[in-house]
Amino acid sequence: MPSLRVDRDTPDVALLTMSRPASLNALDSRLMAELYDTLAGLGQDPGVRVVILTGEGRGFCAGLDVRDFGGPVPAVTDGPEALLAFQQYMSQIVAVVRELPQPVIAAVNGAAVGGGMALACAADIRLAAPGARFGVGAVRLGLSGCEMGLSYHLPRLVGMSAAAEWMLTGRLVGADEALKAGLVSRVVAAPQLLAAAGELAAAIIGNAPFGIRMTKRVMWANLGEADLARALDRENKAQVLAVTTRDAGEARAAFLERRPPRFTDR
Repeated sequence: MPSLRVDRDTPDVALLTMSRPASLNALDSRLMAELYDTLAGLGQDPGVRVVILTGEGRGFCAGLDVRDFGGPVPAVTDGPEALLAFQQYMSQIVAVVRELPQPVIAAVNGAAVGGGMALACAADIRLAAPGARFGVGAVRLGLSGCEMGLSYHLPRLVGMSAAAEWMLTGRLVGADEALKAGLVSRVVAAPQLLAAAGELAAAIIGNAPFGIRMTKRVMWANLGEADLARALDRENKAQVLAVTTRDAGEARAAFLERRPPRFTDR
């Protein structure tokens, strides 16, 4: 059985379910390999417009499987080079999620700790069930809380003070607090969580594919941009590119004719 299920039942949407429920979907060597392979394929698939990431059972993802990774994990005695290579392998999955051309919705159904919280933070949008819990696990194991992009994403999502508190204490943050802090967009009853994610995906898909891709790309690029002129320049170039597409003309025609648009990604 795969550790990552891929469902394509809804047109234009790929639902990825981390499927190691006995370990709260902790990241082992097999799940990591399947995440890398699957995300690489989806990034090249024009038939996928939105990706939804969730977990099976009670957890979203409990981070690194420290009990049984199922592959070689370097020991301290292996030296810094081996340790750094392993850390880079684990952390690069966050960049892969971020760099997908499609919007990624994290449907956080339960515990999202350590690497699981990092995966959720790398998504473009987060929805949470009431039982969702977020935590920076490494700091409670004698390590730095700064791992897998958390020190980059979390202050940008919730502000420096809240991020510092969460990362320095390692305490678990519930869904309501995550909503109040801005980490998640909505808290949705668990039975309706995937349906809510699907409705959100449908709302995104209702817009032109090129416009969606450029929105994601420019939004993330401008998030860390300190210079307004450069931010405006990115936006202006994206708009000029978008207005030349056939889909932009189709969107205008559909608006004037009061009908749903028929996009062709051209």
